[in-house]
Amino acid sequence: MLERVDRVLLAVRDRAAAAENFISLLGAAVIAERPSRQLGAVRTVLALGESEIELCQPTGAGPVARHLERWGEGLYAGGLAASNIDRLRAHLAAEKIAVVAEGGQLFLDPADCFGMPLVLSPYVPKPRRPGPVNYLYEITNTLASDWRQAAAHYARIFGLDARRFSAIGSARFGYQGTLTLFDPPARLDRIELSEAHDTNFAMGRFVAKRGDSLYMCYVDANDVPDIVARLERAGQRWTPRSKEGGPERHGLWVHPSALSGLLLGVSRRSLAWEWSGRPELVEPLAA
Repeated sequence: MLERVDRVLLAVRDRAAAAENFISLLGAAVIAERPSRQLGAVRTVLALGESEIELCQPTGAGPVARHLERWGEGLYAGGLAASNIDRLRAHLAAEKIAVVAEGGQLFLDPADCFGMPLVLSPYVPKPRRPGPVNYLYEITNTLASDWRQAAAHYARIFGLDARRFSAIGSARFGYQGTLTLFDPPARLDRIELSEAHDTNFAMGRFVAKRGDSLYMCYVDANDVPDIVARLERAGQRWTPRSKEGGPERHGLWVHPSALSGLLLGVSRRSLAWEWSGRPELVEPLAA
């Protein structure tokens, strides 16, 4: 039933200032301003490749204001898209998952999603906006809970086929889990489930502080060097994916200080298949 990871929502104090960073560093473009009674916020919506970023600035009491008060600026919610939102809503109701409807979107309680606020939107194909980013493909649900329980839960409430999921684990970052791939091998879109307990690693420390939670997101990029150059010109912090020296062409992590508290992973086009169960789908780099 799910088609895409189509957006993320950030809690920000100044959406205009936050938008300028996304525009200059990632080539995003402002496309809408939308109020939300459910969030207690007004949202600046940015197009980023085929996807959207919603910058949520509180207008009063509500979940966005509470997030800012407790955690500061950063990633508030993940967004998923379904081609038949009414069918998905009926399925969620049958699974005893409550939703709040507003403006054509469905808001899920984080208590029903292992600590991760989710927003469901109707899937509408969009042309890719010009710029170095192709699309969002992943939101990361970090877990103190058993990742197997989380995987079974998401498969049940979203009607996903768990046989298509791809196991993951990282000695470099100290986690284990799975990728709940929606439509492989056609698309990379998924929720990453990462169970992390070792506080020697950043992810483990995050889980120790927040428990089951929303940690970061990933984009597929057609021009990694362009993103690196934008970050360097702005004096922003980033970490290369490659361990060898030389210009970074494969991917990177953008430090949260650059994007209003958002930890953003970037991988070059198709590279994520390398750790998503289908390495044969990785396109070679052009000479």
